[in-house]
Amino acid sequence: MKFFKNIALYSTCFLFTVCVSYSEGADEIVGATQGDINKAGMVGVNFLKVGIGARGVAMGGAYSALSDDLTSMFWNPAGLSHVDGINGSVNYTQWFAGFSHNFAALVVPIGSYRAGIGFTSFSSGQIPYTTIENTENDFTYEVQDICLTASFAGKITEEFSFGANIKYIQTAFARVNSGGMAFDLGTQYNSNWKGVRVGFALSNLGPQQNFSGQDLNQVNRIVTGANAAPVDMTLISTAYNLPLTFRAGMAADMMSIVDGSENTPTDAENKWVAAVDFVTLADAPEMFSIGSEYVWNNLIALRAGYQFGHDVFGFAGGIGLNYSSGMFDGTLDYAISPANAQIGLINRISVAVAIK
Repeated sequence: MKFFKNIALYSTCFLFTVCVSYSEGADEIVGATQGDINKAGMVGVNFLKVGIGARGVAMGGAYSALSDDLTSMFWNPAGLSHVDGINGSVNYTQWFAGFSHNFAALVVPIGSYRAGIGFTSFSSGQIPYTTIENTENDFTYEVQDICLTASFAGKITEEFSFGANIKYIQTAFARVNSGGMAFDLGTQYNSNWKGVRVGFALSNLGPQQNFSGQDLNQVNRIVTGANAAPVDMTLISTAYNLPLTFRAGMAADMMSIVDGSENTPTDAENKWVAAVDFVTLADAPEMFSIGSEYVWNNLIALRAGYQFGHDVFGFAGGIGLNYSSGMFDGTLDYAISPANAQIGLINRISVAVAIK
């Protein structure tokens, strides 16, 4: 166990160093945020930026400090350290233009630590198209992105926890694809006073990737019009960066502040928490999120949040239902995110079961 604690301590120090270097030396990082400069298209595999889980999304994405379920794999892997028992979760997002975004995960305890595996997919379904040479027949292609995640998390002390992900990412469309590895690191600190929690996470650390595949292979003449046999050619794609993301958040138990108590009991009839998150991306200006959750009798949860600085989303909201018994716990969460007029509404559903 001492070995794991040393690894966690070194990982935390590394995360802190990287975060400081990222914030102070952003001008030297390829694709780093630089104020209002529009850097759309500077990174690839953008499905990695799509929020996972109805609870976190309903709170406007202000979830890096508060995350304590399987969707922590996305928001802050340190949150997995708060998962009790064997947990399974399935999440579905009805994305715009017929796309679907899905996530499934399983986490098991290993002593005082947690190990998990998650699978994320982003799919378009079949998209029809025609060609100049053949306008009569309809052809189809598909966008299919996946991310396979292995997670490890634990507590160094009762207050301080850490988490890490290693991910294999593959993005594909038509007969072209790219793939590679990436890493996530996260920490959380729980003060045990008025529910004040702090979280930091750095996501999608990894090398550049580039596309390859059958559609990049062509047969052309070297010189147009020359009386020479065509030769086989392969187009070389430009390498792209991963969507490096840094999150810093804080959450507090608002009900204990209102009541004047140190902390709200876990079996209290009324619970109310609020959270804030600062997010900086490799290809967009900084964003700021606020969110709140009210829980009645550990049964029904109402959530709302807002994202400042996002060019598509703003308000978000949702509802959750909790069930608890001596054998297992279950949650059913729903979130809705109104986008701009061109996109419409984004709906998310999350189901989770914990076996004690």
